[in-house]
Formats: sequence, structure tokens, C-alpha cells
Amino acid sequence: MVAAVAGGRLTLTNTIMHLRIRSIILLGLLVRTALAATPAEAQETREAEWTAQQQQKAAVAKPYEPSATERWLTTLRREFVEVPAGFYPYFASVYSGGGFTLGAGYRAYLNDRTHADIKGLYSIKSYKFLELSTDSWGLADGRVDLHGRTGWRDATQVAFYGLGIDSSDFRSNFRMKQWYIGAEAQARPVWPVVFGATLTYDDYSLSEGKGTDPSIEEIFTPATAPGLGASPNYIHASASAGIDTRPAAGYARRGGLYQITYHSFNDQDDVFSFDRVDGEIVQHIPILRENWVISLHGFTQTTLDDEDQVPFFLMPSLGSGSTLRGYPSWRFRDRHSLLLSGEFRWIPNRLGLDMAIFYDTGKVVPRWNDLSLSNLKDDVGIGVRFHGPMATPLRIELAHGSEGMRLVFAGSAAF
Repeated sequence: MVAAVAGGRLTLTNTIMHLRIRSIILLGLLVRTALAATPAEAQETREAEWTAQQQQKAAVAKPYEPSATERWLTTLRREFVEVPAGFYPYFASVYSGGGFTLGAGYRAYLNDRTHADIKGLYSIKSYKFLELSTDSWGLADGRVDLHGRTGWRDATQVAFYGLGIDSSDFRSNFRMKQWYIGAEAQARPVWPVVFGATLTYDDYSLSEGKGTDPSIEEIFTPATAPGLGASPNYIHASASAGIDTRPAAGYARRGGLYQITYHSFNDQDDVFSFDRVDGEIVQHIPILRENWVISLHGFTQTTLDDEDQVPFFLMPSLGSGSTLRGYPSWRFRDRHSLLLSGEFRWIPNRLGLDMAIFYDTGKVVPRWNDLSLSNLKDDVGIGVRFHGPMATPLRIELAHGSEGMRLVFAGSAAF
């Protein structure tokens, strides 16, 4: 009897133990299943929330609308930079130093590669300009450009300060009228080689200067201003050769130009004939996909024969919106010149706006051997440029030189 009771208790104990073990195993399976299911459920929950957020954004999203500035820049580029047809506003300089200028033109296409233009300009200083031209682009499978033009300009108060880099800042004026007719050709037989040639007839007429400054003949003589009192007529021929890797001459953020040009000025009276050679180097160094650019420029002009008589108004010069920008137009003149410029450019808006800080330095001298890096004039400044893919129709700069500050408005690239 006792044994039977003991056996029953043992059986009950074993049964309870088995139930506990099974409960523990079942609980473990439930926990493992819950742990395995939680990440999947959480992932599904996150995806559902993200989908709901995207649907909500899509419901309230609007098409992109450019700002007023972006619309204005786009219009400026389309109307003033891209090739126009019919009537168009024309921004350029009648002659350096003419002041603020307004103009207009009319363009008619003769075919898909050739157009004819008539354009005129008038400046705040009563400078006047009128030109009829025709241009043919990309002939001979894109290798040749041809240009023909005839025109007239009247620059009423061109500055003359005397000769040399140490000339006085006292200004005199002269009036120059010019009528011209000529043709020009550029050829690119193989990239990046470029050749150019021009032939022009120039009829100059010089007279008493206008404006508030004294006229040139009141201050200078033919000894101090060679050619004073003369009005020569020239057959002007030039030929150039170079390497040009820039996308366009009117606006570039990469590539460079290495070019030499020979000029022959043949005076029809054989008194003021002379020859000149120009050398130019331009190099644009892009940084970070052209977001920043270091641009360098060197330019020199030299009269070949020291015995030739060069009229004062055709001598190499420095001082203008494209040479020494901190000095007035025609500030320094002589038989030879040297110019060095550097710019750091950046792009605040890719629609057509660049900015730059720059430095210019240079000199003019009576003899080639005097061209050195001593006794240079220089300036520094900052500027903004409105441009298109191939041209810079408006450049505004503030420059400071040893004679003060100057505000520059120009209708072309600095270099």
C-alpha cells in the first residue's frame, strides 16, 4: 500500500515536471517568434509612414518657378547675347573714353550662315558711330569665317596726356573722325590652330577737341605729339597666327590663346607709314568644374623700326576698361607697351553672371629695350559680368589705381 502511494506520487511529480518543461519550451518558441516578427513589422511600419509622407508631399508640391532674378538674367541672355534677328539693342563703345553709350541695330539673315547688320551708337559725350556689315560663319565645314564692314565714327574729345609712363595727368583733347571699309577672315584648318587676316582702308580726320579740357594744339607741338596737325589715310593690313583652345573668344572659363599679329600701316602720303607686332597670351585655369577660374593675360605691342614716324593717336596705349582699368582711357602712350593682368573669377549664378577680383600692371616706353618689370603702373578691382555661352555684353567693374577710383562699363570681355 505504501509502495503504491509512493509510486503514485512519483508519477504525479514526473507529470508536473514534464508540463513545466513543455511550458518553458513553448514560451521560448513564442518569444523567438515575436522577436523574429518585430523587425519585419517595424520595417513595414516605416515603409508605410515614408509612403504616406511622399504622397502628402506630392499632393502639395508645385512646379519649380524661377525667381525674378533668374527670369531677368534669362531674358537678358536671350535678348542681348544670343544671336538676334530683326531689331535689337546694341551695346558697345564708339571709341574708348566715350562714356555711357546706347545703340540699336537691325539684322537680316541672308541664309543660315550669313547675315547683314546695320547698327549705330551714340554716347553721352556725343560720340557717334554707324556701321554696315556682313558676316558669314562656319564656311568650309566650319573652318572659315568671313566678315566685311564699312563705317564711320566721330570721337569728339579723345584724351591725350603726353608720351611716356611718367606723363602728367593733365588732360588735353582732340577730335577724331574716321571712315573705313575693309574685310577680315579667320581660318581654323586644324584644331586648335587659328589664322587671321584683315585688309582695311582708314581715312582719319583730326581736328580741335571738344569738351571742357583744352584742345591738344594748345598744349603740345608736333615734337611732343608726333603727327599733330596731320590727318593720314592708311591701307592697313594684318596677319595673325596662333593656338586657341578656348570655347569662345567672347567668354571662356577654360582654354587659352597664344597669338602673334603683324600690322602694316601704309600711309598714302608715305609720311607716317610704320609696322607693328602684337603678341598676346591668355590662359584660363578652371578649378572644381569651372566654379572658380584663374585667368591670366599678357599683351605687348612694339613698333618695329625706330626711324618710322608713328602718329600719336595710333601709338600703343594703356588705360581703359580692357587694359589698365584703374586709369582713364588713353592715359599712357608710346611706341611700345606691355600689359599683364590676372583675375580670380567665380560663378554666383550659372544663368549668366560671373564675378571677379583682378590685378593689372603695365608700362609704355619709347624703346623696346626699356620694356622691363620696373616702373610699372598697376591697379586692383572687383567686377561683375553678364554673359552668354559665347559673349559678354555687359561688364561692370570698380578699379583703383594710383590716380584714384574708376568705374568701368564695357560691352565685351576683359580678355
